[in-house]
Amino acid sequence: MSGAGAPDHDTLDATGLTVVVVAGTWHDIITDGLIAGAERELEASGATWSLVRVPGSFELPVVSKAALDAGADAVVALGVIIRGGTPHFEYVSSAATDGLTRVALDTGKPVGFGLLTLDDEQQGLDRAGLPGSKEDKGAEAAHAAIATALTLRALRTLTA
Repeated sequence: MSGAGAPDHDTLDATGLTVVVVAGTWHDIITDGLIAGAERELEASGATWSLVRVPGSFELPVVSKAALDAGADAVVALGVIIRGGTPHFEYVSSAATDGLTRVALDTGKPVGFGLLTLDDEQQGLDRAGLPGSKEDKGAEAAHAAIATALTLRALRTLTA
C-alpha cells in the first residue's frame, strides 16, 4: 500500500454545492468506513449531500450519472471489489472504473473516485478510515469531488 506522496489538504468551503454519495453494499465494514470518511469531509466543507446505496460496484456509474443529471454538482462513488479466483474481479473493476470516467466526461461534473480494488480484505480495512486504518479513501474521494467542483465553478465564472 502506498499512501506516500498524498497531498495535505485544508478543509474546503463547499457552501452551495450539492453532492451525492453513491455507495455499493458489498463488504459493509469497509464500505461503511468509506461512507463515514466521505460524510466527515462533506460535513466539514458545508456541502449539502445525500447518500444513495446501490447493489454493487457495477451499478455505481449509472446511478452516479442519474444523480448528476438530476442536478448534483458532484458525486462521490464508493465501492469495494476484492479479488477472487475468477476473472470477475477484472471485469467489474474495469467496467466500474471506465464507467465512472465516462460519467465525469459526459456530464462535465466531477466523480470522486472511492472505488477500492483490493487483493484482500485487509487492504480495504487499511484504507477505509476506520480506527487503525492508514488511509481514509472515502474522505479523499469526497475532497477530490469538492475541489474539482469548485475548480469547475471558478472556470465557469471566467467565461461568464
